[in-house]
Amino acid sequence: MIRLIPSLPALYVIARVVWPSPWPPAVKLGLSVLLLVASQYHLWSRLSSGSVFAPEFPRPVVILFNWAFGALALAAPMLLALDAAALVGRVLPGGGWAVSPAWREAAAVAASVLAAVAVAQAVRVPPLKDVTVAIPDLPPGFDGYTILHLTDLHISRLFPAAWAETVVARANALGTDLIAVTGDFIDGSLEARRTDVEPLRALRARDGVWAVPGNHEYFFDHDAWMRHLAGLGIRVLANAHTVLGRAGGRLVLAGVTDRSAPATGHPGPDLAAALAGIPAGAPVVLLDHQPANAPRAAAQGVMLQLSGHTHGGMIRGLDRLVARGNAGFVSGAYRVGGMVLYVSNGTALWPGFALRLGRPSELTRITLRPSP
Repeated sequence: MIRLIPSLPALYVIARVVWPSPWPPAVKLGLSVLLLVASQYHLWSRLSSGSVFAPEFPRPVVILFNWAFGALALAAPMLLALDAAALVGRVLPGGGWAVSPAWREAAAVAASVLAAVAVAQAVRVPPLKDVTVAIPDLPPGFDGYTILHLTDLHISRLFPAAWAETVVARANALGTDLIAVTGDFIDGSLEARRTDVEPLRALRARDGVWAVPGNHEYFFDHDAWMRHLAGLGIRVLANAHTVLGRAGGRLVLAGVTDRSAPATGHPGPDLAAALAGIPAGAPVVLLDHQPANAPRAAAQGVMLQLSGHTHGGMIRGLDRLVARGNAGFVSGAYRVGGMVLYVSNGTALWPGFALRLGRPSELTRITLRPSP
């Protein structure tokens, strides 16, 4: 029964646009079948790899599926709005206004165009976004310190080695002091993604590349992936910290595991363990894939938390729904007590719903400054 739910938008589009059209029955039947096939994209993904999170089709096919699935997801509410307006028109005095087939067809075309734009925005290599964060009592040696924040790379058939190589080249060209990756590196098994993640080996920053796992790492043999990422030169902070030094001053970079970890038998986020033994008075920057626990981090004295997970909500308006599952945090900078939380829109996003409208992807360069 649950497999019928994704088909509902397709059935609505078929009922309101395809079947009432003057096209030959064979055309209407063929298009109806194609729309129903597109609506079951996640079922085909599961059949291709054993997981809805890793469609193992050629990249053009994944792009086509996302466009068709997205067009259905956008067209259905447009058509519903037209039908609701017509219903209201009928009950109002002087009503009787009806929606012409041309309006419904125009809505379907508009949804298809918007979906194409949304997919193009999703699959591009992201532009640079500069963010300045003021840190109380920041040691003078860290004034102007830069962190490149990457998150939600979701390296997959949709974001393969060629895409990763371009991202790495742009990241290295920025010459930041440190690169921080807040999880969701991959979608797929180590065997399937080994070649696609290889470009990450070339990431370079003066103080290294540091990371925490995201929830998707726990879907695909977390332990094997953590070992492999370490072999690529990426240092994982799993409820741990490192101390950075500049001109006699110190800054703590801490990281916690994802809050989904206990569901797979792995240790959950433990901020107390991550901060155990840190130098007194040293400001703390925390890496946490999901932003929901930000109030807890603020209460323990963290000055800056970097997170991802939400993909910025992907589509403006839809972000309000995404915020509900993430304690209200979905995109950009938030003041949480005495702490700044920055939630990146993501370097990429899950290939199962790769659409962006009004919530662009980003390479985020964080520059630290002392508070006035």
